[in-house]
Amino acid sequence: MSTSTSTPVTTNPRSRVIFASLIGTSIEFYDFYVYATAAVLVFPALFFPGDDPTLSLLKSFAAFGAAFIARPIGSIVFGHFGDRIGRKGTLVASLLTMGVATVLIGCLPTALTPGWEILAPALLVLMRFAQGLGLGGEWSGAALLATENAPAGRRAIYGTFPQLGAPIGFIVANGVFLLLATTMSPETFLEWGWRVPFLASAVLVIIGLYVRFKLIETPSFQKAVATGEVVKVPLARVFRSNWRELILGTFIMLATYTLFYLMTTYTLTYGTTPVDAPVAGLGFERNTFLVMLIIGVVFFGIFTLVSGPLAERFGRRAHLIVTTIAIIVFGLLFVPLFAAGTVGVYALLIIGFTLMGLTFGPMGALLPELFPTNVRYTGSAISYNVASILGAAVAPFIAVALWGAAGGSPVLVGVYLSSMGAITLVALLLSKETRDVDY
Repeated sequence: MSTSTSTPVTTNPRSRVIFASLIGTSIEFYDFYVYATAAVLVFPALFFPGDDPTLSLLKSFAAFGAAFIARPIGSIVFGHFGDRIGRKGTLVASLLTMGVATVLIGCLPTALTPGWEILAPALLVLMRFAQGLGLGGEWSGAALLATENAPAGRRAIYGTFPQLGAPIGFIVANGVFLLLATTMSPETFLEWGWRVPFLASAVLVIIGLYVRFKLIETPSFQKAVATGEVVKVPLARVFRSNWRELILGTFIMLATYTLFYLMTTYTLTYGTTPVDAPVAGLGFERNTFLVMLIIGVVFFGIFTLVSGPLAERFGRRAHLIVTTIAIIVFGLLFVPLFAAGTVGVYALLIIGFTLMGLTFGPMGALLPELFPTNVRYTGSAISYNVASILGAAVAPFIAVALWGAAGGSPVLVGVYLSSMGAITLVALLLSKETRDVDY
């Protein structure tokens, strides 16, 4: 008589998985929007004061960009530990790193404080870098937490929950700033009101840490440990054995990131720039356009959830190919939509954010599915964060340059988006369907 034994695998409750994967990415995008708004509104005057307002703004944006430098480093560091010691502990560490840095920004003295003229901006850059380190490991860990705990045939659906953090973070962050703008004077906001959104993130971090401490390790990682498949240096293994997947994953994510930052950063800049400015914009009042953006982001959230069942039914690859073709066409419609007045701008925002949800949602499943368990954290994190540099870090600067080169027309910005979509389309055509990959 033959006998067989198997190592029992314990799982997390579904509600805990969903909330724990959602809370971290919500904080991630909340922190991004809070910092991005402060980088425009208050940091130039408070941390980089000078006689030239443009130079102060550029210095503030340079500090903002420190996170994009840190993110690939964070993906390697947290990816290493996520594949070596497990998803749970790494997720706790990434959230703690990100959360502490954000709260400390709200506590920093400014460069206007005597004796802090140099140290204050240096500490701001350091905290922004620390945010980037935490962000570099947060998304992939949350995506693995969701998908490695998902029932069979529902990975893409579970993978949409960490993705939902993007629209939630946007709405909460901009809602906080709108509330502050309507309840306090500009002087009060500049004096201390800007600190409130940073300090408030501590509440979200505490809740997120509580939930994540209650997690158990994912079934996939438990099995990797039980079967001795954990590798000592995941980074070396993924570059040696999965370099093709790294490249494909990066470029599959490229159009998503480009669309995301054009829809949030560029549209806000173009929409609120006066029509008589040297490089003309649409002339909307800032708070008015923020409300329009928030309405658009609601569609982002709805179609992020819709994308999960679609990606399960038709496959990740087929769903994203159709969506990416739509993004390419959408880029060519920038001029007629922007030129159609308020209705046209609403249509552009709703269509753009709908496409954003449809392309962003399946990434929570697709990128992890490209890699085996023992390098899944590292591989998905590197692809996601390198794409953030190629598609997000440079997008606002390229968009502004193209906008200026076209004499205030968004035509070249739309062509830029279509070009990034074409690159993503090629990557998708070169990739394989991952829906039936066995975790």
